[in-house]
Amino acid sequence: MTNFALSNKDSIPLRWKKLRPALSNGGLFFIMKQNYPTQRVIVYVDGFNFYYGIKKKPWNKYYWLDIVKLFEQFMLPHQELVAVKYFSARPLGDPDKSLRQNAFFQANLENRKFKLILGKYLKKRLECFKCHNIINTYEEKESDVNLATQIVADAYQDNCDIVIIVSADSDMIPAIDLAREAGKKVFIYFPPNHKSSNLRILAGMRPTWLERYEGRFKNAMLPDRITLKNGFELRIPEPWRIVRDGK
Repeated sequence: MTNFALSNKDSIPLRWKKLRPALSNGGLFFIMKQNYPTQRVIVYVDGFNFYYGIKKKPWNKYYWLDIVKLFEQFMLPHQELVAVKYFSARPLGDPDKSLRQNAFFQANLENRKFKLILGKYLKKRLECFKCHNIINTYEEKESDVNLATQIVADAYQDNCDIVIIVSADSDMIPAIDLAREAGKKVFIYFPPNHKSSNLRILAGMRPTWLERYEGRFKNAMLPDRITLKNGFELRIPEPWRIVRDGK
């Protein structure tokens, strides 16, 4: 058998760090960590894509979710989650829905890493092609533009090293290209029940499917009662609690 050895000048310096013990095949081992520089990560969540993804069963039991805690579970040892930027808009015409959404926002805003960027809804009149009746509806505006603008701004202002986009919207392609030109690594996470072949092909990357990580959603649930910094006690909206508990 031939033996190979490295001379001192050829040796590769590694830093070994004991991170945590873990069991594998009944044995105890320790994870090796190389001396990587810390990578700053910003997660950009398309709130509408994400909400409508978890609206379907069985994901609707995860409405009351700690967004920062969810994505912290995807960080590697040498990565730091700088911020989670959540893009949405306040709904019009449904007071109960507005109250539930506001409770969700307030609970997450207690974490300084959660950044809420709001667009708005505009009233839109639609005419039925057959009967010509007028239907009033609402159309969300600005969130896509806000999301793309924030990605590009953070990339060129060097606010992060890694961009994670939680969306299945192929409109994000121009922002992805610009972030890459700025030297940033970009990753796509598809919300549950959402996918985009165009985004996967045009971005030229393999997405992460969040629906494969339900355990991390379970670990990121907010407590039923939260005392805000101003002393107000916030509770999980009752319809969400009923769905979560299967009652």
